Amino acid sequence: MSDWVQTGIGRAEPDAIIIRGRDLASELMGKVTFTELTFLLVQGREPSPGETALLDAVLVSLADHGLTPTALAARLTYTGAPESLQGAVAAGLLGSGTVFLGVVEDTAAFLEPVVAEAGGADAADDRLAATARAAVEARLAEGGRIPGLGHPVHKQVDPRTPRMYEIAEQHGVLGAHLRALRLVADAHRELSGRALPINGAGVGGAALADLGFPSRIVRGFALIARSAGLVAHLAEEMERPLGMPLFLEVDERSRRD
Repeated sequence: MSDWVQTGIGRAEPDAIIIRGRDLASELMGKVTFTELTFLLVQGREPSPGETALLDAVLVSLADHGLTPTALAARLTYTGAPESLQGAVAAGLLGSGTVFLGVVEDTAAFLEPVVAEAGGADAADDRLAATARAAVEARLAEGGRIPGLGHPVHKQVDPRTPRMYEIAEQHGVLGAHLRALRLVADAHRELSGRALPINGAGVGGAALADLGFPSRIVRGFALIARSAGLVAHLAEEMERPLGMPLFLEVDERSRRD
């Protein structure tokens, strides 16, 4: 086999499975949580207790929000193809974009240059405030939206946001991206005259950036979290189906004059 056909993530041997250099059965199973394993798989190192707490909070915060388009897509796909559970889960994940779930990545990507220009992880708040304001001004001048701000249901406060900051502070992992997001919200309020709350996806993206994950991969964590919620919706769909009644209702309405 060519030398380049290999991975540093894991391998299977006749008497063992190795994950990031650890024996899966003897070193990981029963000794690390799924959150810790997820961090290890992606980062290549084990997280600190504080990092574990923050990543766990992000995953919990994104798991499910009711009958969102992602859940409906999964349920309706299962209605049409009950033999394909994996297809239904995949259908629910495919809508991760600028409105649902994808905001995690968009926020992290917006904050990366803000933090970098301010001096990185140890940037002072005054420098972060200046770069945050400049970034908001530039985005508003282009007619764009600021990712991570606003929510269709939580108009005043997204309940996940203050809790995420509380967990980060409690465990000593409140980093520059989370601090910058607050300053972005402040700058947006001052410049636009609109007080939009920091939403859960946005604070999740900032937290993941503080954990050292580049913006191009953070949407993956939203997909990991939402997969659990989608499996729950499909389990409920098997017991109390709403996909077919929903389709029949829409079909009936579409036929009315």
